Amino acid sequence: MAMKSAWITLIGRPSVGKSTLVNRLCGRKISIVAASPQTTRSTVRGILTEERGQLVFADTPGYHISDKKLNRYLKTATEAALVECELVLYIIDATRSAGQEEREIAGLLAPLAEKVVVAVNKSDLPEASILAAEQAAAAAFPGRPIFTISAETGEGTEELLNTLFDLSPEGELLYPEEFYTDQDPEFRVTEIIREQVIGRLRQELPHAVYVAVEDMESDGKGEKLWIRAVIYVERESQKGIVVGKGGSGIAAIRKASQAEIARLFPYRIHLDLRVKSDPKWRSRDQLLKRMTGN
Repeated sequence: MAMKSAWITLIGRPSVGKSTLVNRLCGRKISIVAASPQTTRSTVRGILTEERGQLVFADTPGYHISDKKLNRYLKTATEAALVECELVLYIIDATRSAGQEEREIAGLLAPLAEKVVVAVNKSDLPEASILAAEQAAAAAFPGRPIFTISAETGEGTEELLNTLFDLSPEGELLYPEEFYTDQDPEFRVTEIIREQVIGRLRQELPHAVYVAVEDMESDGKGEKLWIRAVIYVERESQKGIVVGKGGSGIAAIRKASQAEIARLFPYRIHLDLRVKSDPKWRSRDQLLKRMTGN
């Protein structure tokens, strides 16, 4: 059997389940997942290697209509990931009716229609309108494969994966077979911490947070790794929300983050977390470019 190899870009509106699906298909925790929309802020790549070949999944930020500067960078990151991919996996949320964002995505993908595979997600939820979503997808991309799936439960994902391999061209591995992502360690650490903050404070601070690693230093013996990181909020008043009463909030974030980070490294992890305010971070181009990978 000839080996298959493909770069597959996922696209869809915020909160359609792209990150959950990438984690499901790769069988590993690649992208952070949270209930808040637009959790993904840059293109995150998950790598699946099997005997039949290798698929690289590019999990992109949710495609959202907004004139805010951060959102413009997020849209640019998504559009850039479509340039040289072999396949496009378009995710539709079956619990939400099609709107302007779906029409804009369909227009964006029209020139790439021969590469599109559609996955109608969240079939496990009682409010899902599967037939309506499938009909909309068939009208936008006639003749293209359409799958009904649940990224959460795994329903339909094996059939989807088989088709992605079938449609992929023959080719050599794009990454060494032991790779499951190409994210650098610092990025993974910031994402783990941000996931913990969002998970605990999504109502109070849905998009007001970013995380920066200031330093990572090992003891030189391969036994311990010290990480100093900062959680940035937009206003001084928000610092107390993160810190919590008596420091309970930041302590819980640090403990959970440290445990998750420990799975990435063969070291004993010492995580030092601070909270600072940066009122204008969403308007600083250099930071937004670095954050979104532009």
